[in-house]
Amino acid sequence: MSWINDNLGLIWEQLREHIYLSIVPVILGLLISVPLGYVAVRFNWLANPLIAFGGVLYSLPSIALFIVIPAILGTQVLSTVNIIIALTIYTVSLLIRNVIDGLRSVPADVRQSAVAVGYSPLHRLIAVDLPIAVPVIFAGLRVVTVANISMVSIGAVIGIGGLGELFTLGFQKDFLTPVVVGVVLSLLLALAADVVLVTSQRLLTPWARITATPVEVA
Repeated sequence: MSWINDNLGLIWEQLREHIYLSIVPVILGLLISVPLGYVAVRFNWLANPLIAFGGVLYSLPSIALFIVIPAILGTQVLSTVNIIIALTIYTVSLLIRNVIDGLRSVPADVRQSAVAVGYSPLHRLIAVDLPIAVPVIFAGLRVVTVANISMVSIGAVIGIGGLGELFTLGFQKDFLTPVVVGVVLSLLLALAADVVLVTSQRLLTPWARITATPVEVA
C-alpha cells in the first residue's frame, strides 16, 4: 500500500493514457467501419472481400505494427499516434463484419417502407438501418473495446503502454505491486467500458426493452 500511496500520480497518469489509447481507436474505427459496411451492403460483392481482408489485418502481430507504422508514416517511435493507428486498424478489421451483419439484419420490408415514404439513402441509413443494426454493431464494439484495452499494454514494449508500463516497472525491479495494480486497473477499466456500452445500447434501443417486457394476460 505504501508504494501505491507514494505513486498515485504515476498510476493516474498511466490510467489516463491507457483510457485515451484504448477509446480513441474504437471511436475512429467505428467512424470508418460504418461507411465501409454500408458500401459493402449496398454493393454486395464487396462484403466477403472486406471481411476477409479484415481477418488478414487482425492476424498481423501488434508489436510488428507498432514498429512498422513509424517507418511508413515517418512518426517518432515513441509517438502515441503509432498505437492509435495500429489499434484503429484492429478495430476496423473486427468491427466491419458486425456492421455488415447488422445492416443486413434490417428486414427488406422495413427498407421498402422507408423508401416508399420518401427517405433518401442517407436518411434511411441514419433513421432506420443503423438503429435496427445497433445490437449487432454494439456486440462487436464490446469485443473490440475490451481487446483494445488489453492490447494497449503491449505498447509498453516500445515505451508507450499506459498501464502496461506498470508491468514493465514491476518486472524490471522484480517488484510485484505495480504489476498487480496494472492488472486490477486493466480489468476494472474493461468492466467499466463494457457497462458503458451496454447502457448506451439500451438507451439507443428503448423498443428492445418494451419488446422484452412480458405482457400479462388477464
